[in-house]
Amino acid sequence: MIKGIGIDITEIERVKKAATAHSQFIQHVLTPTELEQYSQFSGQRSVEYLAGRWSLKESFAKAYGTGIGANLGFHDIEIIDNQYGAPIVTKSPYNGNAHASVSHTATLVMTEVILESENK
Repeated sequence: MIKGIGIDITEIERVKKAATAHSQFIQHVLTPTELEQYSQFSGQRSVEYLAGRWSLKESFAKAYGTGIGANLGFHDIEIIDNQYGAPIVTKSPYNGNAHASVSHTATLVMTEVILESENK
């Protein structure tokens, strides 16, 4: 059974500006494992990855029902690409299944997270 759906659209340039303006922005958003994956990219692809993780975590927080804040932080959620590049939620406070999807244009990233209970 679906427990929550979260959708987010983020401007890639906005995330790029935040990362440039705030020296700890990337470390604030990405877990150490996500940072490892991020470090494998360069140029526009690294910005897309960062914006994608920001947006995926926002989508997760919306599906979870709390938003990002006092009860749920960016490091409480970890989303790693599998060998095919699909985002997989590897860490979260949610005990059921979490399904994630991400898509980019040249300027935007759109994400969706669906939280599903283990009992169908």
